[in-house]
Amino acid sequence: MRKKINERTYRGGCHCGRIRFEVRGKLERVSECNCSICTKKGYLHWIVERAAFRLLTPSDNIAAYTFNTKVAKHLFCPNCGVASFYIPRSDPDGIDVNARCLEGVDLSRLEYEHFDGRNWEQSMVGHKGIERGRVAK
Repeated sequence: MRKKINERTYRGGCHCGRIRFEVRGKLERVSECNCSICTKKGYLHWIVERAAFRLLTPSDNIAAYTFNTKVAKHLFCPNCGVASFYIPRSDPDGIDVNARCLEGVDLSRLEYEHFDGRNWEQSMVGHKGIERGRVAK
């Protein structure tokens, strides 16, 4: 049985510490995506509103990568290469945090959902918008 998690502020960042942030929310569920980039990065998605996210280090410390539709902004540390958060295609007004980059989070206590990112367009058909904290890609 999974324990209910209350809303709180989480701290996170990249491996070398050049990128640090805080995010406020109720982290109960993450999404795993099977698309090419998420699979290679091992990303566990948690989408939050931009107002819930606060970058603690200069934005100059962040590099960006885009491909395909160029809507998603895949952000990462140019020093250690870790992708701790990005702007998702499915919710470009939100921030998608990699739960693996948050401090003090027991990933085994979270619910996992699968998102078929290999078939992104088909997976989004009929979807009634992105419910932050639930679906990610």
